[in-house]
Amino acid sequence: MPAPGANLRIDGERLWDSLMTMARIGPGVRGGNNRQTLTDDDRQGRRLFQDWAEAAGMTVRVDAMGNMFARAEGTEPDLAPVFVGSHLDTQPTGGRFDGVLGVLAALEIIRTLRDLNVRTRRPIEVVNWTNEEGTRFAPAMVGSGVFAGVHTLDWAYERTDADGLRLGDELARIGFRGEDAATPRRPHACFELHIEQGPILEREEIDIGIVTHGQGLRWLEVTLTGQESHTGSTPMDMRRNAGLGMAQVIAVVDTIARRHAPHAVGSVGHAVVFPNSRNIVPGRAVFTVDVRSPDLAVLTAMEASVRGEAAAIAEALGLGLEIAEVGAFDPVTFDPGCVASLRAAAQRLGYSHRDIVSGAGHDACWINRVAPTAMVMCPCVDGLSHNEDEDIRPDWARAGADVLLHAVLETAEIVG
Repeated sequence: MPAPGANLRIDGERLWDSLMTMARIGPGVRGGNNRQTLTDDDRQGRRLFQDWAEAAGMTVRVDAMGNMFARAEGTEPDLAPVFVGSHLDTQPTGGRFDGVLGVLAALEIIRTLRDLNVRTRRPIEVVNWTNEEGTRFAPAMVGSGVFAGVHTLDWAYERTDADGLRLGDELARIGFRGEDAATPRRPHACFELHIEQGPILEREEIDIGIVTHGQGLRWLEVTLTGQESHTGSTPMDMRRNAGLGMAQVIAVVDTIARRHAPHAVGSVGHAVVFPNSRNIVPGRAVFTVDVRSPDLAVLTAMEASVRGEAAAIAEALGLGLEIAEVGAFDPVTFDPGCVASLRAAAQRLGYSHRDIVSGAGHDACWINRVAPTAMVMCPCVDGLSHNEDEDIRPDWARAGADVLLHAVLETAEIVG
């Protein structure tokens, strides 16, 4: 099948206007967004997306997990569709582009095809996956996980937020608990555009990142138990300081990650000490270790090192230790054919590009289990994401959407 001509491009101004319009829903406190999943703001964002999709001639289907599929029909409707999309939910202090760019760039593809009266053999479905961020209902990527068979629908419905509200109930409350089965209708292929959420592309002045792999991760919740005591009157050699143990484990996690440079990373982002009083030696510390690598053997070795060195620290300080795995997925190798389509599109369009490993989890990582999948990335300013200061340039968004357009069209097969 011949590739689309290099003159075929999306409308960058229309894409940017859509991004800015969506950003008005669930505004943050300093220019970003707080549009957490299954809130009233999420409902409003979903309805806006549905209105736009229907105005572009698509039909919108919602499955039992709340995943939204906006379908542009192909000339051969019985063929498996090409999926393209991401997510509309945000972090509590999120940016305007994380996930949203992928959904609205996919919508812009359909708008462009309609403008130019271009048809494809295969249907194209623009997807908004439910609860990608996992900030309100843990874990992340639940909607795509149910679709890919990683989680059951009943299990997903039972996830609760900090107020004890069930995910299934909140889906129904906002009107997006659909009737269609959430089991996979396997797509022919799937593509996702995302901001990098890191500094590499901007630092190297590269237009496009072709994502070849996704890092695997292990989240380990560590509980250290010591003894609460007065900070002023307890001799140093008689303390069982859980806070000190936590500090030492945090330092060890950093050392372990650096041992496996350059692709491995590790940190502790969530930590609580008890009773959290300024004049009491902490008797308990609970914190989450996050280690990641695109190499399964490295990831396994990092987890084993964390467990072993945490045990040694606890023993030396006289602390009790419990470690529970609270999140995990193995490294992802994206489909070589889909990756090649993205790489060829960037080359054909004249955009500078390089291969890159995604350090974050994405819906594409789960969908890769059930269909050939790949991701394309554009730079973001200073590498910031999950931050209200997250920003991109309009020309970066346009370049990413252009590459996405060409790869999707090549895969869905232009007619005529």
